[in-house]
Amino acid sequence: MSNTTHSWAWISRDSPIGPLLLAATEAGLLRVVFHADAETRTRAVAQLRTRFGAGGAGESPEASAWVEEAARQLDSYFEGALKAFTVPLDWSLTGGFHERVLRELATGVRFGATVGYQDLADRVGEPGAARAVGVAMGANPLPVVVPCHRVVESGGGIGGFGGGLETKRALLTLEGLLPEPLF
Repeated sequence: MSNTTHSWAWISRDSPIGPLLLAATEAGLLRVVFHADAETRTRAVAQLRTRFGAGGAGESPEASAWVEEAARQLDSYFEGALKAFTVPLDWSLTGGFHERVLRELATGVRFGATVGYQDLADRVGEPGAARAVGVAMGANPLPVVVPCHRVVESGGGIGGFGGGLETKRALLTLEGLLPEPLF
């Protein structure tokens, strides 16, 4: 993870789970940030500028196109029409074990399904790494699109979630894995 300058763009987007910040490079979607109020956006954009250089809206037509495509796909997902994201992903904010786990999650756990932490560790050939899978979920730079909300405890518990348990419940409900709240 070097301090290389890349073309990138970002937008803020309202969603049923609160405001999101989406950032992309010319390679694809780079970052999804939950609860992106003004303070959170400022902090996230500053981190991206430190890592990738000035960047920002309008700086790169390719990055702008990917961030807009990601926004369209997320809108469709939240409307219940999209079951699989196809926007290219830029994996440069992760690496090693975390990247292996997140790539397996992105390709191997479909809409409306869940996976346990241990099962995901087994899938990447690290059977003793269930806790490390949890750490990888917490460090996921692309939540929702790389569906860390689909990772649950083997005993049936919902598990943790960096975006908050209410957000996780809302996403699992959207995908038909939890019942609609009664009130």
